Amino acid sequence: MFYVFNTNGPMFEGSHERLSQIAAVRGVARPAALRSNTADIRQRHEQGQTPTGNATDAAPQRQAAQLRSAYGQDAPRERRRLELVADVMTRGALTVHPQMTVEAAWSLLSQHQVGQVPVINDSDRVVGLLLRADMAPPSLARSPGPAMAQRRVAEVMVTPVPAVSEDTALRRLAYVLMDTGLPGLPVTDAQGVLSGFVSRTDILRAVAADPPLDMWG
Repeated sequence: MFYVFNTNGPMFEGSHERLSQIAAVRGVARPAALRSNTADIRQRHEQGQTPTGNATDAAPQRQAAQLRSAYGQDAPRERRRLELVADVMTRGALTVHPQMTVEAAWSLLSQHQVGQVPVINDSDRVVGLLLRADMAPPSLARSPGPAMAQRRVAEVMVTPVPAVSEDTALRRLAYVLMDTGLPGLPVTDAQGVLSGFVSRTDILRAVAADPPLDMWG
């Protein structure tokens, strides 16, 4: 099951076929004026928590090596089918509030080295998705003046935002990620209560660690 939430609450519940007919989802509005081509923004756009510190190009290389090693290992291991969002999602998730400043949100995402976070309101309901790629780093934001860095998350987040339930088939999720171009989706119930996040990286990590591609069996 898929949902769509905005700042006013739930606005859609249904299948991925019906979701693809929602104009606001198909043409996800993103604040291009705040994007930057700096290397710092390009370094990571997928969900997944790594040790804190300065991110370098070595981090994704180490992760790729680990995935290759997991795929090639010959030791017997318990096998299970990967079928549902619940099988690969990251439970619990970093979140931000709509009234947090862009500067504070950038610092938080940089500290945890994640590329996107769900935005939740005072009632702990999902109202948007904040993408690091849609924010300018504080050093760049301050160059024309301090106003840009002090913008609120509500001004730069993706909303309405699609979300997905834990019992949704991974094939349906993959379709929606390709259709929307989003790097991942919040995992919620029908009221928008967050239980985690699922990204392309979560899917790839699970597939690489449990060959062959059981989810398509």
